[in-house]
Amino acid sequence: MEKLTAKEEEIMQVLWKMEQAFVKDMLPHFTDPPLHYNTVSTIVRNLEEKGYVGHRAFGNTHEYYPIITKEDYQNRFVLKKVVSEYFDNSYKNLVSYFARKDKISVDELKEIIHMIEKEQ
Repeated sequence: MEKLTAKEEEIMQVLWKMEQAFVKDMLPHFTDPPLHYNTVSTIVRNLEEKGYVGHRAFGNTHEYYPIITKEDYQNRFVLKKVVSEYFDNSYKNLVSYFARKDKISVDELKEIIHMIEKEQ
């Protein structure tokens, strides 16, 4: 499965939120800049070819739905890319960055450790 373009990710965000939608129902979510019906339709069909989206046919129109969950996509591409490109492929570096920047407290770190220990 390949990584998505920025526009494809934008459309997937809408589909993950809506869970299923016709192209016309997605259009109000794209306001800055507004996207044309044909543009969204083309991108959704590309997403379907890539295996991210499925559809149910209703006559000549299709209702689209995500095949891959947002969490699966984040795990495969987003977090992995951030960790590899910005934190020398180290999750330890990622966590320590947030701790140094006061984005995560000691209590939150302890809670995370407790959650990890519980899962093992």
